[in-house]
Amino acid sequence: MTTQLSLRPREAARALGVSERWLWEKTKTGEIPCLKAGRCTLYPVAMLEEWLRSRAARQPEGGDRS
Repeated sequence: MTTQLSLRPREAARALGVSERWLWEKTKTGEIPCLKAGRCTLYPVAMLEEWLRSRAARQPEGGDRS
């Protein structure tokens, strides 16, 4: 089985449990890490995992902030 190294926008949104619109907004502001490959936007899985870890570490324990 091959592990995906990066995700396309629709796959990344699904993996994060957010809408594609929200993902694009956060991508435009630079909040969500991504890479450009020509005209294609890719979301490296390792970068998304690190982004989630850093966000989780900043939230209060047991907090459910959106």
